[in-house]
Amino acid sequence: MQDIEPYYNWRHLYTAEEDPLSPFYRRTYSEFEFSNTVYNYYIHPQWDEFGSRTLYMKILFVDYEQHFAIIELLGEWNDAIENDIMTLRRDITDNMQAKGISKFILIAENVLNFHSSDDSYYEDWREQLQDVGGWVVILDMPLQSQYDFKQARLTNYIELIDFPQWRTLKPEIIFQQLDGMMFKRLT
Repeated sequence: MQDIEPYYNWRHLYTAEEDPLSPFYRRTYSEFEFSNTVYNYYIHPQWDEFGSRTLYMKILFVDYEQHFAIIELLGEWNDAIENDIMTLRRDITDNMQAKGISKFILIAENVLNFHSSDDSYYEDWREQLQDVGGWVVILDMPLQSQYDFKQARLTNYIELIDFPQWRTLKPEIIFQQLDGMMFKRLT
């Protein structure tokens, strides 16, 4: 797990630790000190801890003019025990939404497990974002996690999309393609 780094090819375009509007502004990282774990396995120190003991993140890109953010996730998304959606919402996305972000792209290819609970945070999130023309999309979630996500009927609120080519595109192109898809689905 310590070899799985957050996607870094856009660091010349955006870094959350240098963005004064980011929840991770002025955060410093070590390349050598591994302290956070998932399943007792150390993870790369570039991942950001945001209050969950099993789920970590990296804000890869934010565009305040087009109102979107791309966030990569790593670990176990556990709403049943950790209530990760509440923590993600309160500590990260609500903060970003207050700064104008209304479209969230969550890259979940490294979400190893998903455990559901109540769907109220998802429903509330969708309602808040719909009021401002926003949405949430989860990209490339592994099949076993997708299965659990769908079983909990959370796709009523968040779209799951397979989009493996995201690494080959610029953030703006990813957003434009997904925004077009979401416009067609929501209208």
